[in-house]
Amino acid sequence: MINNTLIDDLITIALKEDIGDGDHTSLSCVDSALTGKAELLVKQKGILCGVELAKKIYSLFDSSLSITTFIPDGTLVVPGDVAFIVEGKTTSILQTERLVLNFMQRLSGIATQTAEYVKLIEGTKAKILDTRKTTPGLRLLEKYAVRVGGGFNHRIGLYDMILIKDNHIDFAGGVTAAITKVKEYLRAKGKDLKIEVEARTFEEIQEILQFDVDRILIDNFTPEETVRAIEIINGACETESSGGITKESILAYAQAGVDYISVGALTHQIKSLDLSIKAL
Repeated sequence: MINNTLIDDLITIALKEDIGDGDHTSLSCVDSALTGKAELLVKQKGILCGVELAKKIYSLFDSSLSITTFIPDGTLVVPGDVAFIVEGKTTSILQTERLVLNFMQRLSGIATQTAEYVKLIEGTKAKILDTRKTTPGLRLLEKYAVRVGGGFNHRIGLYDMILIKDNHIDFAGGVTAAITKVKEYLRAKGKDLKIEVEARTFEEIQEILQFDVDRILIDNFTPEETVRAIEIINGACETESSGGITKESILAYAQAGVDYISVGALTHQIKSLDLSIKAL
């Protein structure tokens, strides 16, 4: 995921946004020929994420910078841990400092939050999924952080999976109409995409089951209603719970027997992990 031209473009834009026509503070008070070292210092317990991205940022900005990694992505870290040391031109280290921290703090926060949700449903068959509720432009990175935290990615965008939601159903004229049109479209386009359909009622579940679909999204059901929905579906396809699921209620949904639980909060309700870059 880190080796992607979209990520390269994002880094380039972010550097332009921050540096503009020059980091005048660093350029004015630090000798351009000076070299030095700095460490990535952990100041809060959590799951580290973004080390590989930091390497890419340093490489793209100044390929002469060298990075010695001590802690890889996905590791539980505690205050005082040093994730890596970067060495080279001090002006390059200074100009990339904020971007590296901004990315790493946010991605580590997502990985940490995801790990907490994953821990809550240990012992069940359910898997934690992310959603498209991501920061525009940062989706690939935020979904990478979810995987680092032990979660799984739902579709990446609107192009890699069919997800017929409530508004599609209503605009199309009902469940049967929506699924029929989707299958006709896929045949006409020669596309082989998985099909997931949202169900709001038990009746809609029964209607969906008249078709060959890959997954039913059981949306805004209570845990007790979810148990009944799983009984109705009876293994005919994969199942996913979604809608207002919290850390307090997630175990009940997992114990209901669903295959997946999608949680938008993984990426849009997170607290960045406290990290800093310190000169050595």
